[in-house]
Amino acid sequence: MPLISPRRPPSADDLIVLLAVAREGRFTGAAEQLGLNHTTIARRIDALEQALGGRVLARGAAGWVLTPLGEHALTAAEDVERAMRRLSPDDAPALAGVVRLSATDGFSGFIAAPAMAALRSRHPDVSLEIVAATRRAAGQRVGVDLEVVVGRPHVQRAEAIHLGDYVLGLYASRDFLERTGTPDSMAELAGAPLVYFIESMLQVDALDEARRPTRGMVDAVSSTNVYVHVDATRAGAGCGLLPAFLADPHDDLVRLFPDEVEERLPYWLVCRPEALRQPTAVAYIAALRARMAEAADALLGRDRLAVVPPVVE
Repeated sequence: MPLISPRRPPSADDLIVLLAVAREGRFTGAAEQLGLNHTTIARRIDALEQALGGRVLARGAAGWVLTPLGEHALTAAEDVERAMRRLSPDDAPALAGVVRLSATDGFSGFIAAPAMAALRSRHPDVSLEIVAATRRAAGQRVGVDLEVVVGRPHVQRAEAIHLGDYVLGLYASRDFLERTGTPDSMAELAGAPLVYFIESMLQVDALDEARRPTRGMVDAVSSTNVYVHVDATRAGAGCGLLPAFLADPHDDLVRLFPDEVEERLPYWLVCRPEALRQPTAVAYIAALRARMAEAADALLGRDRLAVVPPVVE
């Protein structure tokens, strides 16, 4: 009767490779992070699967995702990583690495970038990659560590954190109001030109619902980019439904009917579970929270009182 050789235990090196693939979502990204080549990454994963007796990765829509066995192995991989950190001669090693974020363009510029600047002042080896997109939370967060979306997300196998709120208001340029006259009521804006998102392409329910006070208006300039909304409104293309934090710094913009048009929307952070175990990602989340607190008045439109110019005859 032939002897059955016992299955060898998984290698610590193979577990570290799995950890890199889980964080990057791709063999090529893991290879770059670890200084290996794609073939070596594939061989290490194959060896780990043979040692564990099952698949640790499965192909998702946009890259590799962990199987239940892979998630179990990931816990051991993180233990190995922590043990390796404890061998460092520095008791408090500086943070290093890339944080990959998907967020709306307004959040990216006003919150995400300043938050990373603050973090880099203490940890200059940390960097940020931003994919600017206005969309629902993804079903699989492959290729990014963190997502920021507008409206409460419905996600599985992920953590959702409410970061804070911001306000949309209705704005027009002073030049536009001089040409068309300043309306005395929202009813007078029926048929007036509106600057906002492209309705047929808008995937975010909260942003779609926010346009309810402007339903009688006519789309004039529509864009997937909120900075286009601001510039088009300043140029006099129409009344813009704009984030207060982007519109209020411009003295040439006037907020109209703030008591009637103030749509308060929430920013939610969605995290892959493994991202919450990365010290760099955790530090960046703390920086995001600090920036949100610092910018709270601007986000809620409290930085500038609305001043409506006199009616132009």
